[in-house]
Amino acid sequence: MRVTDPGPARQVALAVDIGGTKADAALVTADGTIVAGSASRRRTGPESTAASLATAVRSVAAEALAARRPEDELVGIGIGSAGPVDRASGTVSPLNMTAAAGFDPAAAVRDLVPGPLVRVALDGACIALAEHRWGGARGATTALALVVSTGVGGGFIVNGMPVSGRTGNAGHIGQLRVRARDADDPLAGTVESLASGPNTVAWARRHGWTGTTGEELAVSYAAGDAVARAAVGRSATAVGEAIAAAATLLDLEVAVVGGGFADVASDYIDQVRASVEEAAPLPFARAVRVTGSGLHGDGPLLGAAALVLGADSQR
Repeated sequence: MRVTDPGPARQVALAVDIGGTKADAALVTADGTIVAGSASRRRTGPESTAASLATAVRSVAAEALAARRPEDELVGIGIGSAGPVDRASGTVSPLNMTAAAGFDPAAAVRDLVPGPLVRVALDGACIALAEHRWGGARGATTALALVVSTGVGGGFIVNGMPVSGRTGNAGHIGQLRVRARDADDPLAGTVESLASGPNTVAWARRHGWTGTTGEELAVSYAAGDAVARAAVGRSATAVGEAIAAAATLLDLEVAVVGGGFADVASDYIDQVRASVEEAAPLPFARAVRVTGSGLHGDGPLLGAAALVLGADSQR
């Protein structure tokens, strides 16, 4: 994580990221640097409600704002959240936190600093903004940024611009179906059901692996455990199939793969790349460059900040 030293007055954004396991907040400067001492985190989870999310988000936002210097100009508050999002109402209904459906993240923070612009967007769109502005998709005309974590999400850059779609939900690549649907499970066969960290751990356990976490799976993978290696390969294959489909549709230049579970194996990105080459039906789609994120896990917060920082806030 890059941090600033004390210096002259600066423009900063309050960035908030709401995910299935945690809510983060920090102050971010115009050059994409997280202000020293401003990062804050609270746990979320499948049991989270709209009320508990409001408490967590308000808490991390207040702690981040405490690092703001009197001379700093707060240009706005950017909030990225797991979706779907409802652009009309400003609410979110994260798939991994069903009891929190209809949560209004802007309402939770707006009165902390009355006046600044507040923008809410799908977390995948925020990640695409961050990767395009500061990360692995910098300079690309057409790109996908994809995160493999508690869930699988993503965002697209098309003709150099972020794509949000009619409702603000463009980029839900984790819900793209790449395998046959199971009549008993409407999410079976989606990229998220096959590739996310918790679903991969669950698959490994069903096949005899005795660990319980993604971190333990990583250790087993490195030790050569056959089930762990099959589980990780299954995840990477599904991600590669999704990228191949997106590249076929949009003629992508680059696909950036990040998120905590993408670090489960040192060759995870290599496996994703091999899956793309196998799954893509046309040469131009196979030519998409697949790379890891260069933002050291800060993409969601940096992208949330980009909603209100500089030229990207107008897109």
